[in-house]
Amino acid sequence: MKTVYDHIKSNNRKTALLVIAFPIAFIALVFLFIWAAVALTAAPDQNILKMTLSNTAAVAIPMAIACFVWLGISWAFGDSMMLSAAGAREIRNDEPQYKEIFRSVENTALAAGLPMPRVYIIEDDSLNAFATGRTPKDASIALTRGIINKLDRLELDGVIAHEMAHIGNRDIRLDMLLITGVGVTVFAANIIMRMIFMSGRGGGNNKNSGQAAAILFAVWLAFMVFNFLISPLLRMAISRKREYAADATGAFITRNPKALASALRKISGNSRVKSVDDNKSMSSAFIADPLKKELVGNLYATHPPIKERVKRLEAM
Repeated sequence: MKTVYDHIKSNNRKTALLVIAFPIAFIALVFLFIWAAVALTAAPDQNILKMTLSNTAAVAIPMAIACFVWLGISWAFGDSMMLSAAGAREIRNDEPQYKEIFRSVENTALAAGLPMPRVYIIEDDSLNAFATGRTPKDASIALTRGIINKLDRLELDGVIAHEMAHIGNRDIRLDMLLITGVGVTVFAANIIMRMIFMSGRGGGNNKNSGQAAAILFAVWLAFMVFNFLISPLLRMAISRKREYAADATGAFITRNPKALASALRKISGNSRVKSVDDNKSMSSAFIADPLKKELVGNLYATHPPIKERVKRLEAM
C-alpha cells in the first residue's frame, strides 16, 4: 500500500518532468518547422543547420523575455483578478456566522505550518473552492456558499486542507507561470499571422523575401501546433498531477483521507460555479472542475476523475 509520502513524491517528480517538457517541446517544434522551411527554400550555398539555429534563437529569446514581462504583470495582479472574476468577497473573523469557518482555516493553517490566509466567499449554491496568492504570506482561500452549508465539519476541513496544500506546494505560482507562457505564445501567434498578411501585401518577388515568408509561416505553424495541441495536453497533465498531490498533502495535514474523499463525492454532484463560466483559464484552480462534468480518460480535463481521486484517498 502506498503511503501519503509516496503519493506526494511521485506526483512532484512527474510534475517536474512535465514542466521541463514545456520549453523543450516549444523549441523542438519551432526548430523542426523552421528546418523544413529552410530546407525547401535554401540555396545550394546556404548552411541549412546554421540558418535553422539562428532563426530558432531569434524566436526563442524574445519569447523568453516576453514571458518574464508578462509573468511580472500576472505576479502583481493575478490573485486579485481571479478573486474578482469569481465574484468572491472577503469575510471577517468578527462576523458571527463565519467564526466556525475561520476556526477551521486557522487550525488547518497551523497543522500545515503555514500563515493564516484571507478567506473569501462566493455566493453560489454549488460546492467548490480555490486558493490563490503569490506566496503563502499573501494567500487567499475562496469557498462557495454551497460548500460551507452542505459539508460537515470534517469534510470542510478536508477541502480547506486541500487548498492549503496548493498554497504550501506553490501550485499557484506554477499555474501562474503556465498560464503566462500559454498567453504569450497565443499573443505571439496572432502577431506573426498579421506579419504574414503584411508581407503578402508587400509583394516581394526575390528569393530572400520568399524564404523569409516561408520561415515566418513555419514559425506560425509551430506556434499553432504548440498552442492547440501540445500546450493543453501538458498543462492539463500538470494540473491533474497537482490535484493528486494536493489530495495527498491535504490528507496528510488532517490525517483523515476519508473525510476529503467524502467531500469530493458530494462536490462531484454540483461543482459548477456560474461566475467562472466565461473564465476557462480559472478552472484548474478549483478543487473540482467548475465548468463541466469531468470525463474519465479525457486528456484535456483540468482535473483527474473524482472516482480515481476518491479511490486513491481511501487506499491511503
